[in-house]
Amino acid sequence: MPAQKYAYASARPAPQARPTEAAFFDVDNTLMRGASLFHVGRKMYQRKVFTLRDAAGFAWKQFTFLLRGETLEDVHSIQSSALALAAGIRAEDVATVGYEVYDEMIESRIWPGTKALAEQHLRVGRRVWLVTATPIEIASVISERLGLTGALGTVAEIENGEYTGRIVGHILHGKAKAEAVAELAERESLDLKRCWAYSDSHNDIPLLSLVGHPVAINPDARLRHHANTHNWPIYDFRSGRRAATLGLKLATVGGAVYGLWRSYTRFRR
Repeated sequence: MPAQKYAYASARPAPQARPTEAAFFDVDNTLMRGASLFHVGRKMYQRKVFTLRDAAGFAWKQFTFLLRGETLEDVHSIQSSALALAAGIRAEDVATVGYEVYDEMIESRIWPGTKALAEQHLRVGRRVWLVTATPIEIASVISERLGLTGALGTVAEIENGEYTGRIVGHILHGKAKAEAVAELAERESLDLKRCWAYSDSHNDIPLLSLVGHPVAINPDARLRHHANTHNWPIYDFRSGRRAATLGLKLATVGGAVYGLWRSYTRFRR
């Protein structure tokens, strides 16, 4: 595997109490509610980098993501849209936006239950890594803000300090996550049979199957079935039954659309 295929960002020194053990967390719908990249698009729209039409497209994709969970098509669609819109943007500007997005939009959407699990791993001396299709610039900020060990994320190509609209290697998704974690484990001398992994999506079954302690969090239907079949623990931090959850999703999208419209009307004044 090429050395630069996936970004490997460390946020703080690794603890030594359990040097061969680690926990790996997916981000979207596992650590936080919804898609992190949606909020990056929303922030870039506020900075007048994107048009209202572009932002509305992101809002619709966020709605489908919340409503039915993660699909491979959704991930590639969101990433493709983001890459195309990011072409020509300076990398240093995105790094700055990452902190603003976390503080203003992502922090309030972190699932307290998932955060508590990550903190428990840290307390007993395990390293904790985010493993996500989200661009490494955003994944690194989330990891840093939460005090985690580091992050693995998708790498966007940069030339002369600007994004080209292309990625390096592949989107860190599905089997690619398992490959990246296996590479990380070899580099960090981790015993994967003594490691944990957490995800909401059936697309991450290869990653979950790689470790000795797989856990389903807020699972989609296919992952829930797989977890039940294989006796994997299941945690669901979503509030209420399905009807209440659907109402929450609809309210979330309604709020996003309303926010975009208010921003649009302010810009026109």
